Amino acid sequence: MTDMVIRALDESDAHLFDAHPDPLNARAAHQRTTHRPHWKRVALRDGAVVARGAWWGGSDDEEPVNLNWFDVAEGEVEAGAELLRSAPWQVELEINLPSDWREQPALAAAAETRFAAARAAGYELLVERLLYRWTRERGLPERPGRLVFGPEPDDAVFFDALRRIHAATLDAHALKAVAAGGLDQAARQEMEFFHWCPSPREWWQLARTPDGELAGIHIPAHNPSGPTIGFIGVLPEHRGHGYAYDLLAECTHFLVEQGAEVVTGATDRGNFPMAANFTKAGFPVVRERINFHPVARTASSDR
Repeated sequence: MTDMVIRALDESDAHLFDAHPDPLNARAAHQRTTHRPHWKRVALRDGAVVARGAWWGGSDDEEPVNLNWFDVAEGEVEAGAELLRSAPWQVELEINLPSDWREQPALAAAAETRFAAARAAGYELLVERLLYRWTRERGLPERPGRLVFGPEPDDAVFFDALRRIHAATLDAHALKAVAAGGLDQAARQEMEFFHWCPSPREWWQLARTPDGELAGIHIPAHNPSGPTIGFIGVLPEHRGHGYAYDLLAECTHFLVEQGAEVVTGATDRGNFPMAANFTKAGFPVVRERINFHPVARTASSDR
């Protein structure tokens, strides 16, 4: 096998990124994503692209926040691994897949090649996620009317609510943050993400029972790709009443009232209660996302 060359791209050769098959239809998942040319890298063998990666961040981010497009040709696991190892950014890797990839042998094989490259580069599986997309023709979910919703300008109120919610969470990213730095770190990371989103801070809402007791929060948001269910959380002492559905319905209505034609959402594949709520609210699964995170790094450099 001939030697491999890994190259960082720029505007002059960004076309090389597109010179690779797209069996998992990643392009469809990134129709509204802007990737900077100089955050793209390719592995070449005999001039042909055998692996590629596109790192992504918001318009104001100086460094990528994740790698959300990663492709590896069959038989080129080591090329994909070296593309990851040699990158200057060791961030979370998102592999976006069609919703039926497990049932399609060719898609499953392509996915497994990417998984193998990630593991060889020192990444470990963090979580499998279900991605949802609501559109107006599906109709708005019914509002149960059991909770009273309203804004709250004090960040400390949301921070405290997040700490209480994450004390008994099923969310893998929150659990990782709790393990690394406790409930304060988990709440702080959520708050930082909400403030990072371009949607107004005034959209954040508390949900109270009719007698005024705080039951949960929901964060209608815009990420750089459009309107999304930013966060749904029920306080532990109010679980068991199905309030997560109430929050999801209200969050969807709120975004539509702001003009949304499409609303996206996501939850961990193992979070069966939340997945059921998305289904009940009329959100179909449109794709899946497999998240890997770097846990080891082998020193390397561009070559």
